[in-house]
Amino acid sequence: MKSDCMQTTICQERKKDPIEMFHSGQLVKVCAPMVRYSKLAFRTLVRKYSCDLCYTPMIVAADFVKSIKARDSEFTTNQGDCPLIVQFAANDARLLSDAARIVCPYANGIDINCGCPQRWAMAEGYGACLINKPELVRDMVKQVRNQVETPGFSVSIKIRIHDDLKRTVDLCRKAEATGVSWITVHGRTAEERHQPVHYDSIKIIKENMSIPVIANGDIRSLKEAENVWQITRTDGVMVARGLLANPAMFAGYEETPLKCIWDWVDIALELGTPYMCFHQHLMYMMEKITSRQEKRVFNALSSTSAIIDYLTDHYGI
Repeated sequence: MKSDCMQTTICQERKKDPIEMFHSGQLVKVCAPMVRYSKLAFRTLVRKYSCDLCYTPMIVAADFVKSIKARDSEFTTNQGDCPLIVQFAANDARLLSDAARIVCPYANGIDINCGCPQRWAMAEGYGACLINKPELVRDMVKQVRNQVETPGFSVSIKIRIHDDLKRTVDLCRKAEATGVSWITVHGRTAEERHQPVHYDSIKIIKENMSIPVIANGDIRSLKEAENVWQITRTDGVMVARGLLANPAMFAGYEETPLKCIWDWVDIALELGTPYMCFHQHLMYMMEKITSRQEKRVFNALSSTSAIIDYLTDHYGI
């Protein structure tokens, strides 16, 4: 579990308590947990552009607890990486609580992934299959609450909805009664991929909750984020692919500004981001501002120095 200064990585900005943010009456802008992508360097970038709260990529709790190598590769942070939520995939209350105890000095809370629809996750008992196991979700939340005594440490869940929304509302009420801090709702079922997001369902869930609710699904601009926030009456919005395409989205930019691209280069080089990740993020960011021919050339680059030369030649600094 690496950091720039592990001994002093304990969050210096606990005053930026997510719960307080959700009760501020303002739109809380959240960067989603994205496998391979929402790591420290990208979190650092989006925080520069008005992102209020960041999640780590989904981490398998069992591997994290059992393997030092997994901890070092999966969870990297530093003092500026606040407020931060660590998302775990889990199907065992004890292992989840052990994982939560490991990260609690370095994060504001943990989130239980109850929404990932990928087959491998469902087959392992992780992700969206948990929306059909409210008792297991309850046990995991209770175990973390019992084992982690850090004041203000949050335990949240991220879910998808059922075809029968009454089941989802029931799940959320049970989670609230167990002590969940907030709930993020992706407004699709586990079977839906590119169908329209059911924002009306998110609104109904919010109306039935006393705890904060975050809306998630197909938000691509600050204007869309504000519209979804108003339509659903939720406390925040979470964005994944929209931020990949435009990390400055929450600051109101319609497409990635050149300054943001150079900020990414600086941050990625400073933090030692692996080349594949460094390049992939740039490919997403430049999707809307490059021609088809430019994409072919840029996507074929194979070294950091080649990328920097390309950006300098084409866009200056």
